[in-house]
Amino acid sequence: MIEQFTSYLIFCTALGSGLVAGLFFAFSTFVMRALAHLPTEQGVAAMQSINRTVLNRWFLAVFMGTTLASVLLIVISLVSWGNPGSAYLLVGSVLYLLGGFLVTVLCNVPLNDALASVDAEDTESVSFWKSYMSKWTAWNHIRTITSIGALASFILSL
Repeated sequence: MIEQFTSYLIFCTALGSGLVAGLFFAFSTFVMRALAHLPTEQGVAAMQSINRTVLNRWFLAVFMGTTLASVLLIVISLVSWGNPGSAYLLVGSVLYLLGGFLVTVLCNVPLNDALASVDAEDTESVSFWKSYMSKWTAWNHIRTITSIGALASFILSL
């Protein structure tokens, strides 16, 4: 029974990390570029709207559910160390927690909070927007790569 639960948990965590990786991938490959091509006030306003809209129950359920499942899977991987796939399980969980969750909380969210206080119509928003775009996108690339790595590790652990 516990093996069945663990397999189900790994499967759901792989799906969650895949969904999150896909979202991050979209921002890294075309969303931020599209926003950069807009006039500054429009890019700032669009990203502010995205940042408000993303905080919904569906996104938060997947993002936080995958985070909590990863914590549980770290414990399971350590308790079952030596079983086939336990190393992949540990690697996937750590990748998601460090790269997907912690980078979001410590890097991207503070940048989003700073952007929220910017007046899109203010002329000083141009320099802030350029800096924001560069930093936010760099951190997002890290989130993308680690979330994809977590997905691959979860699949391999099965």
